[in-house]
Amino acid sequence: MKDYRKLVVWEKAHNLVLFIYALTKTFPSEERYGLTSQIRRAAISAPTNIAEGCAKFTQKDFAHYLQHAFGSMQEVQYLSYLSFELKYLDVNAYTILENDISEVKAMLVGLIQKVRNL
Repeated sequence: MKDYRKLVVWEKAHNLVLFIYALTKTFPSEERYGLTSQIRRAAISAPTNIAEGCAKFTQKDFAHYLQHAFGSMQEVQYLSYLSFELKYLDVNAYTILENDISEVKAMLVGLIQKVRNL
């Protein structure tokens, strides 16, 4: 069992959630139960899966949860793009978000590979 708070990838994913919450506060109110809810839930899913995976007793199980976190980041990436296309995000916010998402995804891939090879 590992302490998820010591993983840099968890910290970056958590900070991404906080950033997404701040950004989505400006989304139209009619998106509250649509896009706003969906992107927030997808974003929350990544650090949650990392944390849950840290509680598992096998590396295989941990890797499985990390893969779910990666899938959630893919979902956040698409929803961010959609938000940008709908003009809910400006180019600056979208660029920062895209870079942060890519960084978390790369870190997850590296960690998944490391865990699988242990």
